[in-house]
Formats: sequence, structure tokens, C-alpha cells
Amino acid sequence: MTPTISSELVQKIATNQMTDLFDFLGPHKIKINGKDVWVIRAYIPEATQITLIESRADITVPMKSVHHPNFFEVVLPETIEMDMYQLEVTYQSGSTQRIHDPYFFDSVISDYDLYLFGKADHHKIYEKLGAHLMAQQEVAGVNFAVWAPNAQNVSVIGGFNDWNGSRHQMHLRGNSGVWELFIPGISPGAVYKYEIKNQAGHILEKSDPYAFAAEMRPKTASIVADLNQYQWQDKDWMEKRRQTNPLEQPMSVYEIHLGSWRRKPEENNRFLTYREFAADLVAYVLKVGYTHIELLPIEEHPLDASWGYQVTGYYAATSRFGTPEDLMYFIDVCHQNGIGVILDWVPAHFPRDAHGLASFDGSHLYEHADPRQGEHLDWGTKIFNFGREEVHNFLLGNGLFWLDKYHFDGLRVDAVASMLYLDYSREDGQWVPNQYGGRENIDALNFIKHFNQVIFQYYPGILSIAEESTAWPGVTQPVYLGGLGFNLKWNMGWMNDFLTYFSKDPIHRKYHHNMITFALLYAFNENFMLVLSHDEVVHGKKSLLGKMPGDDWQKFANLRSLLGFMYGHPGKKLVFMGTEFGQWEEWSEAKSLDWHLLDFDRHKSLQRYQADLNALYKNEPALWEVDFDTSGFQWIDFLDSENSVIIFMRKGKNPKKDCLVFVCNFTPVYQENYRIGVDRNAFFREVLNSDAEYYGGSNKGNMGGKQSENIHWHGFDYSLNLSLPPLSTIVLKPDFE
Repeated sequence: MTPTISSELVQKIATNQMTDLFDFLGPHKIKINGKDVWVIRAYIPEATQITLIESRADITVPMKSVHHPNFFEVVLPETIEMDMYQLEVTYQSGSTQRIHDPYFFDSVISDYDLYLFGKADHHKIYEKLGAHLMAQQEVAGVNFAVWAPNAQNVSVIGGFNDWNGSRHQMHLRGNSGVWELFIPGISPGAVYKYEIKNQAGHILEKSDPYAFAAEMRPKTASIVADLNQYQWQDKDWMEKRRQTNPLEQPMSVYEIHLGSWRRKPEENNRFLTYREFAADLVAYVLKVGYTHIELLPIEEHPLDASWGYQVTGYYAATSRFGTPEDLMYFIDVCHQNGIGVILDWVPAHFPRDAHGLASFDGSHLYEHADPRQGEHLDWGTKIFNFGREEVHNFLLGNGLFWLDKYHFDGLRVDAVASMLYLDYSREDGQWVPNQYGGRENIDALNFIKHFNQVIFQYYPGILSIAEESTAWPGVTQPVYLGGLGFNLKWNMGWMNDFLTYFSKDPIHRKYHHNMITFALLYAFNENFMLVLSHDEVVHGKKSLLGKMPGDDWQKFANLRSLLGFMYGHPGKKLVFMGTEFGQWEEWSEAKSLDWHLLDFDRHKSLQRYQADLNALYKNEPALWEVDFDTSGFQWIDFLDSENSVIIFMRKGKNPKKDCLVFVCNFTPVYQENYRIGVDRNAFFREVLNSDAEYYGGSNKGNMGGKQSENIHWHGFDYSLNLSLPPLSTIVLKPDFE
């Protein structure tokens, strides 16, 4: 038989120099002697013999090696119409395998999919790119697709082909930059990477940017996973969420790092699994009374010490704690128990790891080429090129992915300030102005606005929370009003002033009174979340309890008073794990929290206080119903700096019924006969006292409450004569008739 393909082409195929093997391998109709006939070609490294088996026509035909010992072809008689076939391959080892030919099957991704991807508008791109289990013509396998526009050649490699990059070379889809190949016979759990030949001819081995699972570090390969098998049981939660405005609901968030919340010291200090968290963590959150859990990043990352913030697998839940289905189960159990789950999401930057996104196809693909735009100086990471449509779509799809496939209730977007400003943490000469000469990152702004518009269209009732540390205006304003479109913003200014004030000796606090009141000047400019986050208890900053001045009794009293004031202050709440029971040591991602501290009364009492504070918070609409409007807050007195006392009211939508008075004494001086003005003639019950003996305090207080008197005070017609316990927050509620 005369070969139907040139030796030059065969040599290019064998040396991975082709972009479209579908033009040459698999079945092709050609003319021989003026007649249309089928030729089938196959290139399989290590093959010594290949036989074509066509079951419908009951044909078994040996293929002939041409031009290369591993390249085979056969021309079928003109009377035979091509149908499904298999290849029986004999290898150099002597083993035999019957396989379906990958180059027989059509492309799965449509031209319209590729068009939307190129326009940054494919909202479910994660259902196209990556590794997807499916069947073609009743043959099960996996469709692989990856974006690598500047590669010479891309192959899928894995245990199924002995990691040989010549075996499953992919097909470049036009000028989209997307390479695709359906490989029959691959099952869930298969381990794979992409072998990419760059323009210089160098070979790169990369994890799949869209992989749904990855190997446990230090291994770096991707894993084929099916995310569609889990049977969710949270329909009621999801429907209620869709119909609810979260800004008018209680939100007391427990921020945790799964790798260090609790470990198993008796089992070599191993991590808990997602399913163990579904039992242990959910029970604990119910006990202490938080409404939400916020997870530090659980997207796949190679370095534990990055806390998850240097992500290599944006679509892969980390394998440290189990499988994707295990994570789904954990979130499902949270929802069934009325607990929301927020994911810390990192679209601002990514690490340089060789298997990851950096220099993905040998070019600056996901990142900027210019280091003044593409290098994050503080973190030693790469900055996404938000102006590239496919990168924009990668991140847009990723945010939607976690809300879709895992039912997360919101995303806390990390490091937004670093995205907004081209000169973020840079000196003159280290950054490139935008086209208008300004410092705003217009491409990142466009991405953020597009992202927030799209996610709320798909998932009303979810949260999009910005960690934004500057005074950028309108962070939580809708995009159509000129804002960025988030619905909450971390209040970093409040946090810094708040912790600075409480770290001072009470004798000096009167000189810094404005630090505790200043935040109310801007509290309603944005929809704020008050945060005492993980960043405040590391790198020599001490634990929250450790920051407090005084002896141990005063430290605990200060912390209780601090938390009480925080829960009264307008804004949603977030507290990092360990604060609720008084962790003494700084947080370390490498070990468990010090749960043994709960053997001691002071720590157990603090935990009880946090639980009662959460219960009061959830049960009182005055504390969360009107968080972002001045009508929900009223000062009674913020001028008593000499005594470091502040007094204010919180009000719900029905202030006559839902009203609380907070009285905070931030010195260890017990104040008797301290008069405060109130707005009504009523009995004011003391519904919370941080100085109660039950919480480890000195048990000073107001004997359950006080009746208001017709004495004008603080501009009000009525007043209360109170006892103010030392270093305390007390909460009073007027009886409603």
C-alpha cells in the first residue's frame, strides 16, 4: 500500500509539532484512483502492531506502519462505510489493549462557546474548559480543554498514557487559543496534567486551570472529578436565601481556617476532614450561636503557610480535607442547620509555582508581561491581566462556579484595594498610569463591576464582600449608581481605631476618646462589616486577648466589653476563631487552637458570654434590621471622655418595639449613680451585662433593670440612674406595651 501521508507530516506528528491532528489522525475520506475511500491513521508511541476492529461491518484489518515505527494507517475498501471502530494495540512490552480512537470523536465545545469566552461573557465556562466526564456515541470518557493560545502543541498526559506527551495531542480550535480532545475510557479519579510546548520548543507541565480536584501537596497534578453526583438536601435554605435581603438579617460570622481550627494530635496531628467538620464544626457554631461561617481560602494551594491565599487550583477544593463531594456535604449540613457559608476568594493575584498559571503557555498569559503591572511586590506573586478577555472570563466563571456547584452563600473578595490602584504599594517609577494618566486600574474596575452585576443576577440573596482598605467611594453602591456593586465592605478603619483604643491602658483612654466614636461619622457611607479578622492576630500583633491591657482579670473584662460594643455598633459582624474563648497565643496555621483552655473557668465563661451575645444579637431586630441607615442608630452621649463612657441606642424598623440602649464603661472604675437620658417612660431591663459573674465579671450591675424617671437628661425627657460596672458593656431594653 502506498502511504497516504508524507513522511514529513508523520515526523511532525511524532515530534509534537502539529496544532490539529484531526486533519491527519482518525478516519478521513480520501480519493484513490478517483474513488472515495476511508483511511484510518493512528500514532501511538510504543505500539508495535495495531489492528482495526469495526464491529458493525464485522471487519478486522491489520494496520500498516508507515514512515515511523509507531505510525499506522489502513485504507478500507470502497464498499465499506465508516462507523465506530476500535484499535487493538500491541505494545513493545508485549501487552495488548483495545481502545477507542480519540481522533474519531467530534469536538464538544461549540463555536458560540468560544465566541463568548473571547468576549469575557461565558458565565459557565467551567462547564466547557477543564476535564469533563461525558459520553460520545455511547462511549464514556473525558473531554479535555485548555486555553493556551501561544503554545506550539498541547497534550494531555497522565497515568492512562504513561505520561507520554505524544500520545494524546490536542486539537487547536481555530484562533480561540483553546485546545480540546475527548479521550475515551478515562474514569473519575484519573490524574493528569497538560504538556505544553512553548514557542521556543521547551516543554512545560501544567496543572489544569479549570480542574475540579488536585493531588495532595507536594504533588501537583490535576484529578478528573464529577461534581454532578452529589444530591443536595438544602432546597429550603436556597429558596429562602433567594427571597431574602441579607442586609436586613443578622450576620454574626465565625471566620475560620480549616487547617488549624482543630486537628487530631493523637493521629499525627492530621487535619480534620470536611465530613468531620460537618459534625464537629457545625455543632460548635450552633452552640456558640454564629449565623455564618467564613472559610479562609479552600481553593487548592501548595503552601500551607500562605493560609490559602496563594491559589494554584482556582476551581479545585483543596484535597487536604477530602473530596469535592465531602465539601458539598459539609456546606449542605451547614445549610440544613441554618448556617450560611462564605468563601474567601482571591482574584487579585496568584503564585509563581511552575505547575500553576504563571507563564502558562510559555508566555505572560494570565499575568501582565510588564513587571510594573504584573508583579505584586508585597507578596511575590503575579497580578492578573484583567484587561484580557479570557482572563476576565476565567475569574468571572470562577466566582460563579463556587456559588453554583458548592452552594456558597457569598464571596469575601480578598485584597480589593490592590486591584483598584495601579500604584498600590509601589513607589514612583514602579507603576504604569492608565490611558488617562491616572492611578486607577480601569481593567480591574471593569472586571469587578461586571462580576458583581452577573453574580447577583444569578444568585439573589448572596453576599459579595469587599476587603477594601481605602476610601474608594461607592464600594457598596450598585453599579448602575456608579458604585462597584459589592453589598458589604470590611470596615478596616473602624478595626484599626478600635483595636488601637482597646490596647491602651484605660487611664489613657480619655485622651483617645475620638478613636472609639470616629467611625460613626462615616458608618453609613457604605454597607460595612465590622471585622476582627485573622490578620490582627499574627506576625507579632498578639492574640486579641493578648492585646488587652492590665492583669488577666482586666484582659478578659476588656475583651468582653470590646465584643459587647462591637455587637451594638452598626454593621454586620465577623470574629476570627479562638477569640470567642480567649486564645492566648497568636494564631498559627500549623497547629490547632488551644482547646484545652476551655478547662479553665475564665475561658469557658468568655465562651458563654460570646454565645449569649450571639443569642441576643439574633433575637433583637434592633441590632441588624437597620444597619446601614442613620435611623437605626442614635447617640445618647459620646462626650464623656473623662470617664471613657459612651451611650447609644440601636433601633429596628419599629423603634417603639425594637430598641436597645448600650452603655459602655471603658475604665476599671465602678460608676454609681450614673444618669443617662432615654427616650421613653418605661422599665429598662438589663438584658446583657458583660460584668456578670456568669461571664467571669465582678457581678456589678442594676439588679435586672431600672425604671426611667421624669428627669430631663442628655436632651431627653426621661432618664435612668445606673450603676456602670468596671470595663463593661451593658445592654438595656425598654419594656414594650
